[in-house]
Amino acid sequence: MKLNPVCLQKLKYFALDMDGTIFIGQKLIPGAEQFLHYLAESGRKYVFMTNNSSKNKQNYVKKLQTLGLSVNEDQILTSGEATALYLKSLKPHARIYLLGTSDLEQEFIAHGFTLTHSAPDFVVLGFDQTLTYAKLTEACHLIREGVPLIATHPDINCPTDERSGYIPDVGAMLELIYASTGKKAKIIGKPYQEIIDVLIAKMTCKRDETAMVGDRLYTDIKLAENAAICGILVLSGESKVTDVMNSPIQPDYIFDSVRELTAALQHE
Repeated sequence: MKLNPVCLQKLKYFALDMDGTIFIGQKLIPGAEQFLHYLAESGRKYVFMTNNSSKNKQNYVKKLQTLGLSVNEDQILTSGEATALYLKSLKPHARIYLLGTSDLEQEFIAHGFTLTHSAPDFVVLGFDQTLTYAKLTEACHLIREGVPLIATHPDINCPTDERSGYIPDVGAMLELIYASTGKKAKIIGKPYQEIIDVLIAKMTCKRDETAMVGDRLYTDIKLAENAAICGILVLSGESKVTDVMNSPIQPDYIFDSVRELTAALQHE
């Protein structure tokens, strides 16, 4: 379904959500593999984009390869890497007080940052599944002293197979820090445009040739809106047509899944 006059054929670069768009759980969504093959065969480029900053790119490559997809690390952009690249553009070799997993620590070290609690340039909050009260206390002290707070993404909960289906994510941690310090964070991941700015710089693509494809209005399509790129909603995951009807966030296109998006790209 076409909602706005954005030409699909003009699109050359695709930022792809994963869960609900390419796969659900341990199964590929029908047509996903053919969609990726068509993008490659037609000379288009794509990157899988995720807000999860607790895992590195190698984890996602392994996950996608177990589903039968041929993917390399250059085709993955996590909010953790996007945050590192964003800060690198501001201050290479900065000193960082990082609240995150060992995967995220290695990401920042690889980009040339020094991880320290001594006179840091930035406090960075990722999806820290090793968060302790001591780490949180130190972060709040630094933030009160004027050290800027950067967050990898704003998700309040992370979907999981655990008992309730969700565990606290970065957004919940940010609320705690704000309640203690009164300070807001600069957020990089979806739906904030900084993650697309990083992608555009990384892939040297044009904004009017770039699309975000995903199943969530408030992250994927809101990101497209914020970043002034094409927003393509697929109904294979969370969002339904009724959600679109009741939302101020509107995609440029709606498809049942990436299978129908493939057909539209082939025939427009």
